[in-house]
Amino acid sequence: QVQLVESGGGLVQPGGSLRLSCAAAGTIWNVNDMGWYRQAPGKERELVATISSGGITNYGDSVKGRFTISRDNAKNTVYLQMNILKPEDAAVYYCNAFLRRSLYDGYANYWGQGTQVTVSS
Repeated sequence: QVQLVESGGGLVQPGGSLRLSCAAAGTIWNVNDMGWYRQAPGKERELVATISSGGITNYGDSVKGRFTISRDNAKNTVYLQMNILKPEDAAVYYCNAFLRRSLYDGYANYWGQGTQVTVSS
C-alpha cells in the first residue's frame, strides 16, 4: 500500500506565502517524478510543477517565478513553496508521484487526497 500524505494548505492573503509538503509512505522501491497539480471549481486539473529524481523541474506558466518545487529523495517527500499568491491560485492542490512499489512492479501514478489553498483578503 502506498499513500501520499499532503500538508500545508490553508488560507492566506493575496501576496502571501504557503509551503506544501507531500510524503510518499508505504512499500516503495523507487520514486521517479513527483509533482503538484491543482484544480479549481469548474476547471480542469492543471500542472503546477514537477521535479524528477535528479532535480529537473518543470512549471506551469501561471506559477513560473513565484512557486518553487523541491524534494528530499531520502524522505520521498516533495515540497512546493508558493510566494506572491494570487486569488487565482486558490484551488485544491494534489500531490503526484510516479513510483514503483517493488523490483517486480512497474511504475504507476499515485495521487494524494488534496489540500485546499484559499487566497483571500
